[in-house]
Amino acid sequence: CETCSKEEAKYRCPRCMKYSCSLLCVKKHKLALSCNGVRDKTAFVSVNDFTDLNLLSDYRFLEDVGRTADAAARHCIVHSPATKRLLYCLRNKARGCNIELKTLPVGFTKRRENSTTFNSVENKFYWHLKLIFPHCHAEYTLKGVPDDKTLADILKPYIDPVESDPVVCQRLKIYTASPQSDVRILMKIENRSRNSVRYNELDARRSLLDNLKGKVIIEYPTLFVVLKTLKSDMVVLGQ
Repeated sequence: CETCSKEEAKYRCPRCMKYSCSLLCVKKHKLALSCNGVRDKTAFVSVNDFTDLNLLSDYRFLEDVGRTADAAARHCIVHSPATKRLLYCLRNKARGCNIELKTLPVGFTKRRENSTTFNSVENKFYWHLKLIFPHCHAEYTLKGVPDDKTLADILKPYIDPVESDPVVCQRLKIYTASPQSDVRILMKIENRSRNSVRYNELDARRSLLDNLKGKVIIEYPTLFVVLKTLKSDMVVLGQ
C-alpha cells in the first residue's frame, strides 16, 4: 500500500494509479493528492501502448460528448427569449466599452459558471472573475467585481501581507513573501494557435474596465498572477 506502507495492496486508483489496501487508505490518498478516483478518459496514451480497449474507451467518450452536446442544444434555456436578450445586452454593453465579449452555448462549464451582470442604473459591469496563482497551484473565483475597482485592490485580500486572509496568505506564501513590485498580472490572448500562446500584461494601478478594453473575453476574465522571476514559460506579447 502506497499510503500506509504496511498492508498488502488490494486496489489501484483508476485516476493516479496509486495502490491502496483498504477503503480508509483510499480516502486518505484522495484527500492528500486531491484525487477524485475517476479515470482520466483524455489522458495521453502513446501509439505503442494503444490497445483495442483504448479505442473502445475513446469511442464511448465521443458518444458521451455527443449526447451531452445534443442535450444542451435541446435545453429550453437555450431558446428562452429572456436569456437571449440578457446575453445580447451584455455583449452590446461590452462592445460599447471596446471589449469583445464572446459567450458559449449552454452546456459549457464557463457558460454555466458565469455570473457577470450589467447594472443599467449605475452603467457599470459587475464581473465574474477568476484569479489563478500558478506558482501555488491555487485559483479563486470572485463574483460581482465592479469594473471600476483597481486590480491592486482586487488582489489585496490574497497577496497583501497585512490585509490578506491568514489562511489564503499561508497558501500563497510565495507571493506575500515577495516584493509587490515583482508581482505581474497576465491575461491570456484569445484566438491564437495553441503553439503560439501569448499573454497581455495588465496594469495593477488601473481599473478592471481599463485593463479589459481592447481585449477579447470568452464569458469572463481569467487573470494569472505570477512573479517576475518565475514566469519564464508565460510569454508576454511583444517579447
